[in-house]
Amino acid sequence: MPIADFMAAYKRVWEAQDSEGFTQLFVPDGKYWNTPFQVQTGPVELAAYWDRIKLQEDIRMRVRVLAETETGGVGHWNVSYQVASEELFAIWAKSTGTGLPDRKPGDPLPRMELDGLLEAEFEPGGLATTVRIWWHSVPRMP
Repeated sequence: MPIADFMAAYKRVWEAQDSEGFTQLFVPDGKYWNTPFQVQTGPVELAAYWDRIKLQEDIRMRVRVLAETETGGVGHWNVSYQVASEELFAIWAKSTGTGLPDRKPGDPLPRMELDGLLEAEFEPGGLATTVRIWWHSVPRMP
C-alpha cells in the first residue's frame, strides 16, 4: 500500500472511530508503536487501543505524506477533537506526564490537539507490518 493510501485510511478510521477498520490496515501480527516504548501487536491489542477514540467527539484530522519508499513511508498528521469523558482526559494527562491542567469541578472538558509523525512499513500485499508514531498534544481550554 502506498503511504498516501495508508494516511488516507488512517484519517478515515480515526474520524469514523472504526477499531475494526484500524486493525484491517495491518497484517495479523502487525505492530503499532503509539509511543517509542509502547507497542500493540495483533488485532485484539490494536482494537483495544483504538477503542479509546470512541471517547472523542467532533474529530477533525489532516494528513500529508512527507516521504515514500519502496516498502513504506513517513507522514505527518494533525488531529483535534472534543474530549468526551473525564476518563479520556485522565488517560491523556497520564500519557503526557504533565498531570491535569487546573480545572474546577463542572468546568468543560477541553478540545485536544495532537500533532505527530508516522513511519510505516508494508508487506508486499500492502498491509502494514509496523507503524510507529511520535506525537505531542495540548489541551485547548474553552
